[in-house]
Amino acid sequence: MRKWSLPHTKTLLTITNSAMKMKTLSLTTIPSERSHRFFSVRSAVSSNKQMETEPQGNAKSEQPFSDEIFNSTPKLGSYQLGDSTFYSLIQHYANSGDFKSLEMVLLGLVDNAIQLFREMPVRNCEPDIYTYCTLMDGLCKENRLDEAVLLLDEMQVDGCFPTPVTFNVLINGLCKNGKLGRAAKLVDNMFLKGCLPNEVTYNTLIHGLCLKGNLDKAVSLLDRMVASKCMPNEVTYGTIINGLVKLGRAVDGARVLMSMEERKFHVNEYIYSTLISGLFKEGKAEDAMKLWKQMMEKGCKPNTVVYSALIDGLCRVGKPDEAEEILFEMINNGCAANAFTYSSLMKGFFESGKGHKAVEIWKDMAKNNCVYNEVCYSVLIHGLCEDGKLREARMVWTQMLSRGCKPDVVAYSSMIHGLCNAGSVEEALKLFNEMLCLEPKSQPDVFTYNILLNALCKQSNISHSIDLLNSMMDRGCDPDLVTCNIFLTALKEKLEAPQDGTDFLNELAIRLFKRQRTSGGFKIVEVMLQKFLSPQTSTWERVVQELCRPKRIQAAINKCWSNLQVGTLDFKYAFDWNHKHLVFLSKQSPLFLILRNLFGQYVLQCCRSITYKSRLVNRYEMQMPLCL
Repeated sequence: MRKWSLPHTKTLLTITNSAMKMKTLSLTTIPSERSHRFFSVRSAVSSNKQMETEPQGNAKSEQPFSDEIFNSTPKLGSYQLGDSTFYSLIQHYANSGDFKSLEMVLLGLVDNAIQLFREMPVRNCEPDIYTYCTLMDGLCKENRLDEAVLLLDEMQVDGCFPTPVTFNVLINGLCKNGKLGRAAKLVDNMFLKGCLPNEVTYNTLIHGLCLKGNLDKAVSLLDRMVASKCMPNEVTYGTIINGLVKLGRAVDGARVLMSMEERKFHVNEYIYSTLISGLFKEGKAEDAMKLWKQMMEKGCKPNTVVYSALIDGLCRVGKPDEAEEILFEMINNGCAANAFTYSSLMKGFFESGKGHKAVEIWKDMAKNNCVYNEVCYSVLIHGLCEDGKLREARMVWTQMLSRGCKPDVVAYSSMIHGLCNAGSVEEALKLFNEMLCLEPKSQPDVFTYNILLNALCKQSNISHSIDLLNSMMDRGCDPDLVTCNIFLTALKEKLEAPQDGTDFLNELAIRLFKRQRTSGGFKIVEVMLQKFLSPQTSTWERVVQELCRPKRIQAAINKCWSNLQVGTLDFKYAFDWNHKHLVFLSKQSPLFLILRNLFGQYVLQCCRSITYKSRLVNRYEMQMPLCL
């Protein structure tokens, strides 16, 4: 059963009490399924005192706000979910017994807008381009993309021709939902309709490509944008930089920043924060600090986001004391530290073995009126459990629950780890079973399972650990290298007749392949090769069948080429079954490892090392019987 948060409870109580007063409406009138998604935990309005007088006869109940205000508000635009106005509307309509208006607020106004739109021709009021764009935008925000796209055809039939703004609304909605193929077709449709893409069109598409990780296509689109005499702006470059950082190419992002400055574009604080954070994550602390100094020298005043990125980066490289000095500087310059800032600093002190300093930072949060959130609690609980302070972690856990904060998977995993280290495995399993009943973001991941599997195997409870592994796979969580190592150690040390784990890993790989979880199956085969364990013939057969699929092997080749161009890997030749050619494959890739074991020294003799600088493809015809 769904657990109701505080705003849900108050709102439902208001509606229920009003319905009981009216005695004319049952609780089933209120649509429970569709109304859930309109409530937000972030903001709730305190429940006003219920009116004692019933709105019957000519008596009018006194309302906290004027009816004229509420009657005119829907005409001014849609209600913003999550703010006080939304909850005030619910309480007002419930108290006054206006359940028809209440239903409009709970169900949203898009359907009402469509109904009004259909009535316009009957009232001799033809919709214009602005009307269509507004309705399309509302449908896109409700993820009703098909209806929005159908409106594009409908408006042309009615003699209202789309503009670039119309296409941009639809392209934005499609890109946000990851439907880049349909967005590209709309761009082609733009040209057919005589509409040229503008800066907004290109920026939207580039942003969508970056979200999907298709950075090469995004850069190609940027070149096309310039060729179309449509100049990129700060938003365009900022999107490209953000995409590069997400792919671990912060250095390339810094080059784009230099290009921006050469073209006299304004670089804002968010671009700097993205690059500084990315450089620290890639271990390039010196470059990050240089960028910070350059930003200060150019007169760009850092905000909370930039300061937080710098503090987090310094803590990542083991310099929490320097990060604390930045925090003092930040506060002195009038920038308020947020929960993310304090969480990064706490994590840095815990990881450097200064747990007492982390607790002091936690106390400073309260002094500076910074509200604790789930992340702060998770960091504190994890740090205390790692330091062996389970009692203190329990106290924080209790406080977290009492304040209405929902523990995430990190908090649960940390508590489970602490309980397992203290020998309370049964209690840890109870907490794990509680996780299984929670929402997706709090479901156990592979780290949670590994903690419990390790604890059970240390107790020689192999059968229970096998059951937990089966449950793990049934829930779509694939085992990783740590999982394999836990079982390999247990099979060697905890059984009367020790096993090397070959049969266990073979069966595990086959089960994953049968469930179409090829990525997980490849990981198990890689572990076997690293441990010098020989996969069975049936395992190899499934591996080769998966690798020989044209789309899969072509994707591997494309990925290798991408890595080759950025110069991140050393490559060797390997055999392409589909084209009977030698192609470049990474020595670390599962395909190369599998091919090496399949064909042994024969393939290795045909391979020769190359450097990424050559960038020349030499294809050799290769006559080799394929024996499976």
